[in-house]
Amino acid sequence: MKKIVLIVLSVICASIILCNIPYERTITFVETRSESPTIYYKQLEDSDEFQIIYTHSIHLTDVYENYIALPSNAIQLLSMEYSDVAIGMPGYAEEGQTLHYENGIYKLQYDDAKVNNFVLHIGNVDYRLDLQHKNETVELKKNLTRGKSYDVQIQKLSFYEKMKGVELNEQ
Repeated sequence: MKKIVLIVLSVICASIILCNIPYERTITFVETRSESPTIYYKQLEDSDEFQIIYTHSIHLTDVYENYIALPSNAIQLLSMEYSDVAIGMPGYAEEGQTLHYENGIYKLQYDDAKVNNFVLHIGNVDYRLDLQHKNETVELKKNLTRGKSYDVQIQKLSFYEKMKGVELNEQ
């Protein structure tokens, strides 16, 4: 009887430990200014590249921000593509950047820009704001709360963290 109890306790302890080991790489969105924030996540499957695509609220054209998740879980900014250099969009390259213009599209490329995270504000306007990974597009305004800001970073999540969080899916 003692052996059975010991085996059962060992299995329970092992299960608890395994459920709390981070194993799956994800892009996470965690609400800022919240005492108990929910983790919204998208698994990084087979590819570490992703895009944030949004419609600029003033000149109403799409902007494509291209990123790659590095093995260190830092985020490397690759490039930004846009068609208008009006308010809020760079019209020239700064140090560590290259700007090209071709077929009506500006492409600002970053030589080696890396961040650990960035804050994304979900505006209360009815314009596009998407996360694209591989060939899957997630409409962030349908998954996240308008008017709130989210800390975006690359994290490994445990099974338990994934169960508590919300997976971002195509809609």
